[in-house]
Amino acid sequence: MAVVETTREYRAEARFQRVSPQKARLVLDLIKGRGVEEALTVAQFTKKRIAPVIHKLLISAVDNAKYLSGEKGDDVDVDNLYVKQAIANEGPRLKRIRPAPMGRAFRYQRRLTHIILSVAERSGGAGLVTKVDEPKAAAKAGKGTKGKSVAAKTAAAKTAKNSAAKKSATPKKKAAKA
Repeated sequence: MAVVETTREYRAEARFQRVSPQKARLVLDLIKGRGVEEALTVAQFTKKRIAPVIHKLLISAVDNAKYLSGEKGDDVDVDNLYVKQAIANEGPRLKRIRPAPMGRAFRYQRRLTHIILSVAERSGGAGLVTKVDEPKAAAKAGKGTKGKSVAAKTAAAKTAKNSAAKKSATPKKKAAKA
């Protein structure tokens, strides 16, 4: 039996915020996937009206992580938390009326937003830097080909075929026009 280790998500919500979801998503897209410390800094220095609300919500999500991990006896490293999910859903719309010329009225809508932010702990082995190893098959194939790689040779062969096909196709078109 294999033991599957699941990571807990800790979330916080801010409902009925007086901003359109589109404007809230601009700030939320800046902090998605970032570490909590970096996300707090980004939210603190973003010049949008909703940014302080998102900053406060992120602090609340981290506090929820601390509290719930203490209640359940889990060991959560706050420095290892990252923003896993940041969503701005549409709330109810407030219908309003604006006076218009000649006694008429124009309707408009004030949009409300429900913001959901969840943080989770990064897995222990994964860090910020990922190491990419070159495949051994590509390294072996490149050694016996006098300086050119296999990919370069196939690309050169394709371009030669394409140019030959273009040369043979052009006289036929001219002959058809005459």
